[in-house]
Amino acid sequence: MLKALSIRKIVLIEALDLGFGPGLNVLTGETGAGKSILLDALGFALGRKVRRDLLMAGASEGSVTAEFVVAPDHPVHALLDEAGLAAGDGEIVIRRLAAESGPARAFLNDQRVGAEMLRRIGEVLVEVHGQHDDRGLLDPRAHRGLLDAFAGIEPELAVARECWRGLDAARRALDAARERLAKAAADADFLRHAVAELEKLAPQPGEEEALDAERRLMQAAVRIGEEVAKAAQALSAEGAEGMMAGALSRLTHAAARAEGRLEAPIEALDRAMVELGEAQRAVEEALEALAFDPRRLETVEERLFAIRGLARKHNVLPAELPDLALDLARRLDEIDAGEERIAALEAEAENAARAYDAAAAALTAARRAAAARLDALVTAELAPLRMEAARFRTAISEGRPGPEGSDEVSFTATINPGAPEGAIDRIASGGELSRFLLALKVCLAARAPGLSMVFDEIDRGVGGATADAVGRRLARLAEGAQVLVVTHSPQVAAQGRWHYRIAKSTDGHVTRTDVTPVAAAARVDEIARMLAGDVITPEARDAARVLMEKAG
Repeated sequence: MLKALSIRKIVLIEALDLGFGPGLNVLTGETGAGKSILLDALGFALGRKVRRDLLMAGASEGSVTAEFVVAPDHPVHALLDEAGLAAGDGEIVIRRLAAESGPARAFLNDQRVGAEMLRRIGEVLVEVHGQHDDRGLLDPRAHRGLLDAFAGIEPELAVARECWRGLDAARRALDAARERLAKAAADADFLRHAVAELEKLAPQPGEEEALDAERRLMQAAVRIGEEVAKAAQALSAEGAEGMMAGALSRLTHAAARAEGRLEAPIEALDRAMVELGEAQRAVEEALEALAFDPRRLETVEERLFAIRGLARKHNVLPAELPDLALDLARRLDEIDAGEERIAALEAEAENAARAYDAAAAALTAARRAAAARLDALVTAELAPLRMEAARFRTAISEGRPGPEGSDEVSFTATINPGAPEGAIDRIASGGELSRFLLALKVCLAARAPGLSMVFDEIDRGVGGATADAVGRRLARLAEGAQVLVVTHSPQVAAQGRWHYRIAKSTDGHVTRTDVTPVAAAARVDEIARMLAGDVITPEARDAARVLMEKAG
C-alpha cells in the first residue's frame, strides 16, 4: 500500500506531502489543475521514463519520495532479495532525484538502486490503468499470467515446469549422445586400426623406462666388455699367479739363512697373492655380468623403438600409451554400443514428452475452464457499465511449448452485435476501453493481493447511472486493497474513503499546484462543485449529500 508521497520542485509543485490510506482514494479538481502531475511524479518514483519538463522552472534538482507498507508475503520481497535489498519492518521508501544535468538517481531504503530494478519493483507495487495504458491488462504478453492467477492453477503450473525440465534434460542428453556418436563414427576406421595396433603391441605401464635402462646397460657392456675380457686373460693366461708363487717358494727356502731379512718381502708377496686372487674373481664376475645375448639387445631395441614410434604417432608420451589404449577402446565401445544407448535415451525422451504433454494438456483444460468463468464474469460486469451488447472473450490458442505449457492467451472483445472481434485496445473507444479495463480488473483483483492500483480518469465520457456503476465497482475493487482514482465524476468521488482536491493558483508570476485533503463540509462542497460548476447552490449541496449517503 502506498502510505505517503512527498514531492519537491516537480513541474508546478514546490513542496507537497500527502498521506494515503487503504480503500478508495479519490483525487478531484478542475481540468488543468495538475492532477496528471501527481501521477507523473509517482511514475517517476517508480522508475518510469523521466519527462523533459519534470523539474520546476529554475530548479537544479527535484525529488519524489514514495513510502510503501508491504505484507511479508508480498511478491516485492522476491525482487528485493534478488537485488540484495531488504524491506525494513515491511516498509519500503523509494526516493528518486531528478537533476538539471546528469541522469536521475534512485534510492530504496537509502540503498542505491538501478533504473531497471526500480522499474521492476515499481510494477509489483503499483499498477496504473488509463485510456492509453500499454502495459498490464492491455499487454498480450501478460494475459496468460493474469488468467493463470485468476484460475489459481499454481500446482498444475509447478507440475508442468518440472515436466518441462525433465523433457529438456532428456532431449539434451539425447542430442549430446547423438553428437558424440556421429563424431565417433566419423573416426571409426581410425579407431579400429589404432585399437588393433595398440592391442597387438600391448605396451605395459613402465615398460618403456625399463627397456631403456636395459638397453643402456647392454650398450655399455659392448663398449667395456672387450677390455674386461683382456684384463681377465692377462691375469690368468700370462701366469702372474705362478710367477708370484715361484718367487714366494724360493724366498721361503732362503729365509732360514737370511736371519729375518726376507720376512717383509715374503709377507708382501703373500698379501699380493691374496689380492691377486680376489682381483681375478672380481674381474671374472664382472665379465660374467657383462655377458649378454646380442639377440636380446636387438629384441629390446625393436620393442623400444616400436613403443616410442607409436607414442609419436599419437602425440603422447610413451608412458601414456596404456591409458590411450583404454580410452580408444572405450570410444570404440561407444560406437558399438551407441545405437543401444541412443535407443534408450530416445525412450526416455519419449516418456518425458508424454509426461509434459499430459501436464500441458491439464493446464490447457484448466485455463479453458477458467477462461469460461472469467468471460462470464467480465461480460456480466459490462452490463451495468452501459455496455450491454459488448462481449469479452479469453482466446486460447496453441503456441510454442515451454515451462508453462503451450497455450497463447489473449483478451479480446466485441462492442456491438455482429461487429468483428479484436484486441480490446483496437476496437474500443476511450471510454469503452476504460470500462472494459475496470470490469476486467474487478474480476481479477482478488488474485493480485498487496497491489496498489491507480486509475487515471477511467470514468471519462460516462455519467449518471454509468458513472455510479463505475464508482461502485471502484469501491468494490478497493475492499481490502488500495485504489487511487483521478476523477471528474461526482458519483465516483462520492464513493471515496479518502478525498483530495487538486487546485492550481498563481500570483501573476509563478503558478503552483496544491493538493488538499477534504472531509466533512469541505468534501460536500467539492462534490457539489463537480455537480454544479463554479457556483455551488444549496440544491447542489443536497445532491452531493445524497450521493455520499448512497455510497455509504
